[in-house]
Amino acid sequence: MTTGDDRPQPENVIQMPAREEELELDAETLETLREALDDLRREIRLRVPDQSVGSRPEPGAESEIDFVALVDGLRRRLSTLGMRERTVEVDDFGLDLALVERAEPVLDWMRSVYWRIEVEGLEHLPESSPALFVANRAGILPWDGLMLAHVIRKAAPRFERPRPMLADWLVTLPFVQAFVARMGGVRACRENADRLLRTGRSVIAFPEGAKGATKTFRERYRLKRFGRGGVVRAAIENGVPIVPVGLVGPEEAHPVMFKSHRVARGVGLPFLPVTPTFPLLGPLGAVPLPTKWVMVFGEPMTPPVPTDAAAEALVISQANAALRERIQALVEVGLDRRDSVWD
Repeated sequence: MTTGDDRPQPENVIQMPAREEELELDAETLETLREALDDLRREIRLRVPDQSVGSRPEPGAESEIDFVALVDGLRRRLSTLGMRERTVEVDDFGLDLALVERAEPVLDWMRSVYWRIEVEGLEHLPESSPALFVANRAGILPWDGLMLAHVIRKAAPRFERPRPMLADWLVTLPFVQAFVARMGGVRACRENADRLLRTGRSVIAFPEGAKGATKTFRERYRLKRFGRGGVVRAAIENGVPIVPVGLVGPEEAHPVMFKSHRVARGVGLPFLPVTPTFPLLGPLGAVPLPTKWVMVFGEPMTPPVPTDAAAEALVISQANAALRERIQALVEVGLDRRDSVWD
C-alpha cells in the first residue's frame, strides 16, 4: 500500500481520506456500519453486566455506553485475575483461620493416609480449656506441632486450636516463619506462653528445645534434658494442667544422619542437617518421609505449688524431672505399639 508521496505503509494501517468529499458514504454502507455497531453494543452488554441497572437492555434498544466505566471495570477484573479473597481477621499472633480451614483437607490426608497416625489416650484430655500440652521434640521441621494441634482440635472441638511453640532458629528460616505463624505457630518464650494461656488458648510446648530437634538418628527417642522447668512454672502460675504427649514417627520423617556446623555458619544457621534426601535432592529433601506415627496422650499432671521461695527451686526441679520421665514412658508405649518405621 502506498500514499501520494510513494512511501510504503504497513498493511494494517487504514488510509484516511484526504478530501472532505471522500467521507461521503452511500446509504447501504451506512446501514451496514450501523448494524455492526449495534451487534458490538449487544455483545458488550452480554459479556460485561451493567452493575448500576438490575436488568439488561433488550436487543435493539438505544442507549449510551459509558466506555470509561467499561474500561475501569475491565481493569479491576484483570488486576484481580487468579487472586483469592483472604480474610484479614487474624489474631494478635498471626493465626489465619481462613488458611487453616483451607489446609484442613490436606492435614486430614496426611494424618490418615500419608503418616497413618494412630492416637491413644484421648480420654485423658481435660474437660475444659486451656491446657499445656508438653511433648518430645520430634524432627527438624515443625510437622510434629502442626499435626499435634490438628489432632487435638479434631478430637476435642471444645479446645481452641492449640498453638505450637517454635524455637528461634526455626522461626528465622526463609519461607517458614510466615506460613507457620498463619497456621498457629508462635515463637517459644515465656511471655508468649503466658499471654496465650491467660486468654484461654492452649499451648503445645517442647521443653527439649533445639537439642531435641538436632538429635541424630541413633539418638532418636531418647529425650534430652528439659531446660530449667519453664513449662512447669507456666502451668503453676497460670493454673492450667500439663498434658504429657509421646510422639513416635516424626523423628524418622527427617532422619538426621549427621550435622555440619562449618557450612551452616556461612548461611547463618546453627547447624546444617544431613539426611538421606537433603541436601542431595535439594528442596525436595524437605519433603518428609511417609513414616508411621503414633501419638500417646498421658494423664494430666498438676504440679504442686511451692509453699515458700526457698523450696520453689526444688519443687520445680522435681516436677520437671517427673514430667520428662512421664513423656519418655509414653514414647516407649508408642514404640511398642508400632511394628516398624513404616507400619
